[in-house]
Amino acid sequence: MCGIVGYVGGREAAPIVLEGLSRLEYRGYDSAGIAVLDASGILTLARDVGKLSNLTSRLEGAYPPGCTGIGHTRWATHGGATELNAHPHVDTAGDVVVIHNGIVENHRELRDELVFAGAVFRSETDTEVIPHLIARELTIGLNLEEATRAALQRIQGAAAVLVMRRQEPDVLVAARIANAGGVVIGYGEGEMFVASDLPALAGHTRSVVFLDDGDMVRVTATGATYSRLSGEVLTREPQTVDLENTAIGKGVYEHYMAKEIAEQPEAVLDTLRGAAQFDPPAVFLPGLGLDDDAIASLSRVVVIGMGTSLNAAQVGRIYMEQLAGLPAETDNASEFRYRRPIIDGTSLVLAVAQSGETVDTLEAMHEAKRRGARVVAICNTPGSQATRIGDGTVFLRCGPEVAVASTKTFLGSITALYLLACYLGEKRGFLTGRRLGQALDDLARLPQLIGEALKSDAATLAVAERHYQSEHFLFLGRGPQFPVAMEGALKLKEVSYIHAEGYAAGEMKHGPIALIDAAMPVVAIAVKDDHYTKMLNNIDQVRAREGKVIAIATAGDTLLPEKAQDVIYVPEAPTLLQPLVTAVPLQMLAYHMARLRGCDIDQPRNLAKTVTVE
Repeated sequence: MCGIVGYVGGREAAPIVLEGLSRLEYRGYDSAGIAVLDASGILTLARDVGKLSNLTSRLEGAYPPGCTGIGHTRWATHGGATELNAHPHVDTAGDVVVIHNGIVENHRELRDELVFAGAVFRSETDTEVIPHLIARELTIGLNLEEATRAALQRIQGAAAVLVMRRQEPDVLVAARIANAGGVVIGYGEGEMFVASDLPALAGHTRSVVFLDDGDMVRVTATGATYSRLSGEVLTREPQTVDLENTAIGKGVYEHYMAKEIAEQPEAVLDTLRGAAQFDPPAVFLPGLGLDDDAIASLSRVVVIGMGTSLNAAQVGRIYMEQLAGLPAETDNASEFRYRRPIIDGTSLVLAVAQSGETVDTLEAMHEAKRRGARVVAICNTPGSQATRIGDGTVFLRCGPEVAVASTKTFLGSITALYLLACYLGEKRGFLTGRRLGQALDDLARLPQLIGEALKSDAATLAVAERHYQSEHFLFLGRGPQFPVAMEGALKLKEVSYIHAEGYAAGEMKHGPIALIDAAMPVVAIAVKDDHYTKMLNNIDQVRAREGKVIAIATAGDTLLPEKAQDVIYVPEAPTLLQPLVTAVPLQMLAYHMARLRGCDIDQPRNLAKTVTVE
């Protein structure tokens, strides 16, 4: 969740960049830095640890001169919060300057390769491989745009990148890869702006272009030229936006739900930033409220929630068992306090609360505390009632979610539960060494995988166009995909008003199979995991009864197209993290079905964002 700002024009860059960073400081405040170039190519770099105010105090108003500059606020993922790890980063010669929001998954291999070739690294970050890669491409005569394009084709992972070079002091180059954090280009009079979010542009311009996944841009004071990472030249026309309430604006999207689905790669990045460190592997949850002795004393975990949060809780239960080594169960928060749960001081109750104001969840937290359990909120809203009741909180940091139907907070909740399970597992000695490193390496891949899953939008729309007039749907999944089937059915009910049910696929023959006929589409989550063969059997049973099968399949699967009428592909992912990938096309399916049926997508009938009454 890093903040990025860039400026090129006729004014001094430093105060403009710092002003923009001040509006983005919510995106990261373990360190901040700026780099400024003057017309003669003299580069000044200033960085400091902690909040942006530390950097501005250090400069004491003596801003570095120059009319081209970039700046960054950071949440640490690779390397601690130190000045050397703060952005911007430069190559060995100090010519190429880079700031970055995202994760370079293959940074270890690239670093080894670059060190062997003579590059000198100064930080522990994954980002630093990027300026070194660009510098190497520049040695064969490419310009900054060409060298950046070549370098970024070596990068694996989700990334938003902003680059400048001493030898081209009036040029900025930016790119967006795998639906990483946003990149917006602002048009001024004889000046141009680059930012990761619209608030940084307030007061300067209302004319903007948003980069799509795979877009690059070359920016000078007189304008911008756009292309794809492949080299294809693009035309992008600026649009006028209202910057007075940019935090909750729909931007280019027709509905908030569509915007929030598209924001999910960055939402997951936001959740893990400041909590996950990938090299060396570690998890930091300072607000958890549990010391080592309390964690060691735990005997079981109960994960509670309502609606989408309950579905996330069911995935979290699997994480608590497989990553933390703790017996775990889930319960509906509205039922939990009425069944006189047997819990005590060795029980940990995790309340997945998103808004933090749902009354049933709050009452369940009170009941858990009355019975002596330790209670932790998994929440997206600082200062909410859930965060005040709990002994501690793991925050999602997904930003505002306006649509009533939760999307990005579902993925954020699952990510937070995964982080917490890793933290508990490491503290209890269950998840150590290589296993912890692998669990976090898998997590580092997640934003890119979600970005890849978003590319199934066209296929999902095509499926919706064939089935939007259906009145009943069945969703099936096994293992970690069973809660996703529940969530897929819930999303469809919420926004399209189509009756839908989610089941564990093994339960199908115990009743739901009686409903299946030619008018009943069945969504089968049949990715290649330990349950794949059994899901194929379920699909065969549906087809034998003339049911229409919509399969969610792993990319490259050649068998499912022979069995299902419709197939939506998602990228291959680590088994425990597959639910965050398979949930995406189900969210998009619900959205497109609702849109085709003319429903009020962002404010469905009879529903509210937060349920504050029983």
